[in-house]
Amino acid sequence: MSDSPSLTRRDALRSAGAAGAVGALALTGVGTLTAAEPAKKPLRIGVISAAIRGKPQPRNGHTWSFCQYLHPEFDFVAMKKHWPQAYDSFQKHYRNPANHFGVLPFPDTRITHYYDADPKVAVPYTEVFPGVQVARALDEMVKEVDAIWMGDASGFGEDHFDLVAPGLAKGLPTFCDKPIGGDVAGTRKILEFARKHKAPLMSSSLFRHQFGMEAALRMRDSGEFGPIEFITATLHSRYRLDSWMIYGQHPVWSVLTLMGAGVDAVSMYAHQDTCHALITWPDRFPAHVWYGEPFEKFEYNRVQIHFKKKVYSFTPSIQGSFDYGHNYEMFRMAATFREMALTGKEPVPHQEILEVTAVVQAAAKSLTEKSRLVKLAEVMG
Repeated sequence: MSDSPSLTRRDALRSAGAAGAVGALALTGVGTLTAAEPAKKPLRIGVISAAIRGKPQPRNGHTWSFCQYLHPEFDFVAMKKHWPQAYDSFQKHYRNPANHFGVLPFPDTRITHYYDADPKVAVPYTEVFPGVQVARALDEMVKEVDAIWMGDASGFGEDHFDLVAPGLAKGLPTFCDKPIGGDVAGTRKILEFARKHKAPLMSSSLFRHQFGMEAALRMRDSGEFGPIEFITATLHSRYRLDSWMIYGQHPVWSVLTLMGAGVDAVSMYAHQDTCHALITWPDRFPAHVWYGEPFEKFEYNRVQIHFKKKVYSFTPSIQGSFDYGHNYEMFRMAATFREMALTGKEPVPHQEILEVTAVVQAAAKSLTEKSRLVKLAEVMG
C-alpha cells in the first residue's frame, strides 16, 4: 500500500537518492531526511561481535550484513570463500552499485577494527572487508576508533555490557544490538553507564527502519487520519519462549516506535508454536503482538495500524520486493548510526529502549501466571 498515488516507492527512493548524491544527504531518526555535514576525516568504526552463551558467531549477520554499508571496500572472492550462502544476496542487493540509494558508499565512514573474543573468528571478516584489522583487546581498540558497532544476531545480551563498556567509558558513539541487556537490570546498567560518560547510544530493531514504518510515522504525525486506535505487529518465525526473549523484541519495537513509552501492563497467551501479547497504556489504545503469523509468501513481519480514519498495513517489501526492502531497512539503520556518530544526537529515547526489554520480560512473566495482566512496574525494579 503506497502513501503516494503518483510516485512509486522505488521512484521516491531514487529521487531522494539523486538529491543525496549531490548534497551528501543522510537519513536520520525515523523517516527524516536532513543534510549532514560529512566528517572532515573518515569516521573510524570498531565492530564487535557478541557471543551466544559464550560461543562465537563466525558469520554474525548483524556485523557482516547490517554494518557493511559503513565500509567502502568489499572482496567478493573472499565472500564466496567464507560465506557462500550469502554471496548472491550481497552481489545482487547489498553491495550492488545500482542499489546505492544515492548516498552509498558513505563518504566518511570506514570499519577499521573487528573484535571477537576468539581472534581466529575475526580473520575472515578482515579478508572480506579489506583494510579491517583484527582487534586483540577492546581496551586497545577503543583508542583507535571514533565509534563502536556491537552486533548480535541471536545472542541473549548477557555479554553486552562488558563488550560496549570500554567504548562508552571513552564517550564513543555506540550501537548496542538487541536485546541490549539480558534483562531489565542489564539494559538499565548499559543506559546509565552511557549517560554517566556522555556517550551517545543507539539500540534498535531493524523493524524500526522499514520503509513502511517511515510512512506510518508520517501518517501518525500529520494527524490527517486521526489517532492510532489499535496496532497488530507480527513475526513470521514460529514461537518458543527462549526465542521470544530474543526475537519477540522485533514486534515489540514496532509497537513502541509507533506508540511511544509509558506502557502500563502486558498479557501474553501461547498456544502450540504461536503466542499473542496484549500491550496496554494508561492513556492510549492497546496494541497486539503476534509471534507466529503464517505468511502466504515469506515476508518475515507485518504491521497493521488502525488509525481512526484509515487502516494502513505494511511488510518489509518495497513494491513487492522483499530483497529491496530488506536492503533498505538495513541501510537506514546504518545511516541512522552514522548520523548519531556525526552529531552526537541519540535517535531513540532511553526510556523506549528500556521498556522494550521490560515488555518482553513482563510478557514472559504473564505466560507463567495464566496470562495475568502484568504491570510493567513489576519487572522494572
